[in-house]
Amino acid sequence: MLLAVALFAVMDTGLKILSTRYPPLQVSALRGLASLPLVAVWALATVGPRALVRVRWPMHLLRGGLSVGMMGGFIYGLARMPLSTAYAITFAAPLLVTALAGPVLGERVGPRRWTAIVLGLVGVLVVLRPTGTGMLTLAGAAVLGGAVCYAISILTTRAMSHHESSQAMVLWLVAMMSVFAGALALPHWQPMTLADLSPVLAIGIAGALAQVALTEAFRHGEASQIAPLEYSALLWGVLADLLLWRMLPDAITWIGAGIIIASGLYLLRRERVMAVGDAAP
Repeated sequence: MLLAVALFAVMDTGLKILSTRYPPLQVSALRGLASLPLVAVWALATVGPRALVRVRWPMHLLRGGLSVGMMGGFIYGLARMPLSTAYAITFAAPLLVTALAGPVLGERVGPRRWTAIVLGLVGVLVVLRPTGTGMLTLAGAAVLGGAVCYAISILTTRAMSHHESSQAMVLWLVAMMSVFAGALALPHWQPMTLADLSPVLAIGIAGALAQVALTEAFRHGEASQIAPLEYSALLWGVLADLLLWRMLPDAITWIGAGIIIASGLYLLRRERVMAVGDAAP
């Protein structure tokens, strides 16, 4: 999980570099196209073509559309805010997953978990404070919208995981992101320079390896134990901001991120306690 988070940080750094030069949808398409060959080789080598074709296509199409909203919003925000700030906002996704699990999946969400969700969303408002560089900007709303799309995608993944292989879900997510984002970006596609091929290559390799590492992490470990390691992304984001862009999060961003992470950790703990309680009888 730690390796997956570090590799995703490398990928996101490349996305931020490209986001200042190309439209968000074009960068989203490049992210998918760069990873697609490696993901396809991994999927075919591990489960074969039959398991990749016999899938529930409507759900995959839904996840493909959500991936465009997720990446488009995230990349739009990356071009206009520090990587660490964007990470702090996206940490709201686990809170949104828990909040939506009740009405969408019929899962029980008790008062303690609702309290943690509300506090976590307060942390998001702290990060997106109503100043000239916060909540009133389109960048903050775009990243938050991307987090909402990501949360809904996680819920669809939960619903599909009983019938679909991890390889099929990863492959078709990347493939549909490439196709959908590419089709939307085509009218405004900008020619690329040779200097930008290096970030694209880094995005493709890091994104593919990160996806494989993430899949293996959840295959062999308990979600409640390894999911908190995702918050290590904030450290990588701060390091990238410092080394490449000479900027650091301010105190308000650190406070908001702390509230969000604390709420997320509490939710994970409650899920584990409830899982143990359900298994005891």
